[in-house]
This record gives sequence, C-alpha cells and structure tokens, in this order.
Amino acid sequence: MNKLRFLSVYNSPFVRPKIKWYFGKVAVGVPYFLPKKRFGFNFVGLGWKTKWDEDDFRFEWNPIISFVFWKWQVALSFVSDNMDTYWEAWIYYELRTDKTKSKMERLAQCRVKFPITNTTYEGNKKYVIDWYDFILKEKYLIDHEYDRIFKNLKK
Repeated sequence: MNKLRFLSVYNSPFVRPKIKWYFGKVAVGVPYFLPKKRFGFNFVGLGWKTKWDEDDFRFEWNPIISFVFWKWQVALSFVSDNMDTYWEAWIYYELRTDKTKSKMERLAQCRVKFPITNTTYEGNKKYVIDWYDFILKEKYLIDHEYDRIFKNLKK
C-alpha cells in the first residue's frame, strides 16, 4: 500500500481520523527511531502487516508527517480513538472488499468476514461489543438496506 493511500479513509464510511500535533524537542519516532538529521522531512505511511493469513491484518503505527530543524520537531499524526480496530478494519475494507459494490455491501462484508468484537462478562451478564459501532460514521450504522445485506451475507 502506498504511503498516501490512507487518505482515502476521509472518503470512506469510517469516521475521520484526528490530527494530533506535536511541537517540541525531537520526540516522535518515524516509526522505529527518532529523526537523526538536523534538518529533515519524513512522511510515514500507515504501518501494518499480516500475521497468520492474508486477511489477518495487524496495525503497527499511525501515519506521520514530521519536520525536523536543529533539535526541534513538528509532527502531525493521524490517530483514532480505537486505533488498532479502526485501522485494521479500514485496511480490510480498503484491500479486501469489492469496490464495484456499494459502501453498505462492502461494510456488510467487513462485519461478516472481518468481525471486530469483544465479549466481556459482568457477573452473569454477557456483553458483546461490536467495534464497528464506534468506528463508522453514524449514517452507516442505522440503515435498513445494510440490515438486509448483512442478513443475506450471514446465510
């Protein structure tokens, strides 16, 4: 995936990542080390890998733009509240869903083929958290077309 491809997240059903600014002494890695030159520019794309199979995506680092001058740094990081689940789900959406389908159909495929859920227990009560409910734009959460597509995919 090229370094700028992550920008298509802004045109997707996923909530927009926040831009986190840093200004100060060199402290933001790019990604494994601190910038070492007196003057420099680094653009680091979204860091990810596959683990056990071709669809087992693992988030490693956020995209970063870094400017260094002498011992000072200005860095912009593109972050999400739920970074691991957010970026891993978006990578699946971007690379493994059929782009000829609608966004709703692609999201339904994500929920079936790449679920991101956690199960917790509080006493005898079981709670299942579907992280798609936190990382998608609101208009993609409540849709009858989506429910119909999702049910058909599950069959």
